Amino acid sequence: MLNPPRSAEDHRQRAKEQAAATTDGDCFPLVIEEIGTREAVGSVGVHHADPREGCFEYGVTIDAEHRRKGYAAEAVVLSLRYMFGERRYHRCEARVFAYNEASLTFQRRMGFVEEGRLRDRVFVDGRHHDVVIMGILADEFARCHPQGAR
Repeated sequence: MLNPPRSAEDHRQRAKEQAAATTDGDCFPLVIEEIGTREAVGSVGVHHADPREGCFEYGVTIDAEHRRKGYAAEAVVLSLRYMFGERRYHRCEARVFAYNEASLTFQRRMGFVEEGRLRDRVFVDGRHHDVVIMGILADEFARCHPQGAR
């Protein structure tokens, strides 16, 4: 969830490794680009995908200067539409730090509902914080984000 600071060279090396890596089933990391400039503005990824159970988790992050421009919503809708529609998964989870009101609001706007809370699950900035488990089912997603809508 949180990683120590990395050098620019370390980021370049990690990007090369990820670009050359084979996929891990239905798990994938993607870079989110601004269409006109092709500038990387963030990333979205699917992880902990279990095709037998029909569940997966996702995460999204947008660089601070590119937030509130619709990049996260578009990337999440495309990723979940793929996982629910093409890969036929049934449910998606997202884990959010309880103090991150902007992210909690975003998840709710996307149609996720709070399903649980892991008390004092992470240690950030010198103290423990809860992690909120948010979830959405395939049919709920389809109602919130119809195929023809963006």
